[in-house]
Amino acid sequence: MSTDTASRTSRGPVLRTERALAPDLARGAMLLIIALANVAGVVFAGEPGLDATPEGVDRGLNLLLFDLVHARGYPVFAVMFGYGLVQLARRQDASGATPQQVRSVLLRRNLWLVVFGFAHAALLYYGDFLGAYGIVGIAMTLLLLRRGDRVHRIALVLWALAAVEVLALGVIVVITILGGTGGSAPLPSTHVDSLAATDYVAAMLDRLGEWPTHTLTVLPFVMIAWLGMWAARRRVLEEPARHRTLLTWTAILGLGMAIVGGLPAALLSAGWLHVDESTAGLTLLLHGASGMFAGPGYVAVFGLIALRATRSGPVVGALSALGQRSLSGYLMQSVAWLVLLAPFMLALGDRFGSPTVTGLVIAVAVWLATVLIARQLDRRGRPGPAEFVLRRLAYPPRA
Repeated sequence: MSTDTASRTSRGPVLRTERALAPDLARGAMLLIIALANVAGVVFAGEPGLDATPEGVDRGLNLLLFDLVHARGYPVFAVMFGYGLVQLARRQDASGATPQQVRSVLLRRNLWLVVFGFAHAALLYYGDFLGAYGIVGIAMTLLLLRRGDRVHRIALVLWALAAVEVLALGVIVVITILGGTGGSAPLPSTHVDSLAATDYVAAMLDRLGEWPTHTLTVLPFVMIAWLGMWAARRRVLEEPARHRTLLTWTAILGLGMAIVGGLPAALLSAGWLHVDESTAGLTLLLHGASGMFAGPGYVAVFGLIALRATRSGPVVGALSALGQRSLSGYLMQSVAWLVLLAPFMLALGDRFGSPTVTGLVIAVAVWLATVLIARQLDRRGRPGPAEFVLRRLAYPPRA
């Protein structure tokens, strides 16, 4: 999640440093992708969120969601999580903290993220990522943080192997589609009981059962977070001008693979491709595997935007303010889904015609509300409420 605006060491003083624009901009914009992805799942009580019988404009919206959003938001989160871990450690190092003190702070912070994740899942939303982030953060702090370049280059090898796997899977999917006899199988989807529950207590009990399984399924994103750690060690986003070529090619190749790899599932979700059940499963597998490349792809785009933007601009300033308070922004979205969309609350998803359109409008509106709130907090020099609590828990009290 967001790095701290002020790092406190165990010896007490608060260190304030000038923040690079690109990481904060990426985190702020990333929350829009997260909102669009999550709201669809909440509206349709499934994963991925999908109108199984789209008509009219919903067909195009399904295609765009599957090609640009679904399984493409959390990789951005993961890249920025790994990046932020190195940023936090670097700020602690600059303040004079010892390696042992830095490790202690990061371990406490990630342990509390696990606690935050459990509370988030129990009270608000089953699809929590904070718990998994905390577990991965602990592992990365202990095993990777102080390693040399030779170890961190392993991440690049793993990504190269993943690219080969996606390309091979893509060829198999294309051959299967071209050689198939058609069909009418829908995209596989998993029903989420907590999102369809008719009262809060039942939803909470369902979430308590769903959260551990969901957390285990997303733990493999450690490979994505590791790439973020590699990039942070080279200050790719702090110094985007020096890494313009790398950012450009990462944006082109990363988003290119995500978009092309997601296209078969996107066409199927829109009702413009008809395949049998086994082929539908393969398209969804390709969709998920290619989605991880959207993480570095989107982040690279934000880095390139930061080259031409200034924090003093109203739009960029507001987005970067939200980026500094991304944990609060993320949790505020879950509160909004519960109040606005839960069947036992306002249940707005089914009240205005197309649930897909309604969900997307709500997602954008909620995200814009968090942008405006973050901007006001930034003008007053205040952190987000979740960042304030996490900082008080993670950092030792001032002497």
